[in-house]
Amino acid sequence: MHKIFRITLDDALPILTAARAKADEIGVKQTLCVVDESGNVIALHRIPGARLTGVDISIAKAFTAAGHERATHKFNEPPNGPALPGNEAFGISHMLPGKFAIFVGGFPLEHEGQIVGGFGVSGGNGEQDKAVGAAALEAFAAHIAENPPQS
Repeated sequence: MHKIFRITLDDALPILTAARAKADEIGVKQTLCVVDESGNVIALHRIPGARLTGVDISIAKAFTAAGHERATHKFNEPPNGPALPGNEAFGISHMLPGKFAIFVGGFPLEHEGQIVGGFGVSGGNGEQDKAVGAAALEAFAAHIAENPPQS
């Protein structure tokens, strides 16, 4: 048996707040999603004016990051991205259609070496999604530092 950390809405809200602030700062209307370690949605925020498709895309990105314990853009980073043609996981996105994202915008949430959830962002280009993801990860780290998990 091992100890499992589980994020809550109270953990997700600072992530969404920081991500929204960064999206506003860079002028991009995005959809932001936080999932728990099992890929279940904890919180979702579609910034007014963000594309409707961003809802499902941000959920898929967060789900993939949590479930595969890696940022989604790493699936396609040359030369060894596992989902690139000829590599070991080429076609993996077809295993869970609509739920598995292999492009930029999904980031795992980690605490004490354990994946506790995922963050997904949709609506910007790759650099914009990475910038919002970085703000989300920084906010999560700060929140955990200020509010350590209870035993």
